[in-house]
Amino acid sequence: MIRAVFFEGENGRGFEISGHAGGNAGRDIVCAAVSSAVYMAANTVTEIIKIHADISEQDGHLKFSVGEENGSAAAVLDGLKLHLTELSKQYPKKIKVITEV
Repeated sequence: MIRAVFFEGENGRGFEISGHAGGNAGRDIVCAAVSSAVYMAANTVTEIIKIHADISEQDGHLKFSVGEENGSAAAVLDGLKLHLTELSKQYPKKIKVITEV
């Protein structure tokens, strides 16, 4: 199962994605949808909006956080959360979205 944790606090906001959807590599639609959305959001914040982010990535795990408060970056992260929440409604056995405050 993919686990998407969104967090917000004094030190900024961001997300942490971990796990696998369980399908065959290269053929799992949920994994592809999550990966595409996560990289689009991260690239938009860092390359288009030009906000520095702390990023750590390993196989099956990505953590992304921004310390700087920015309305545009917040909107992108909110959009990612909405997208993944909708995916979790369609595929509840494949993805879980959690919000930490």
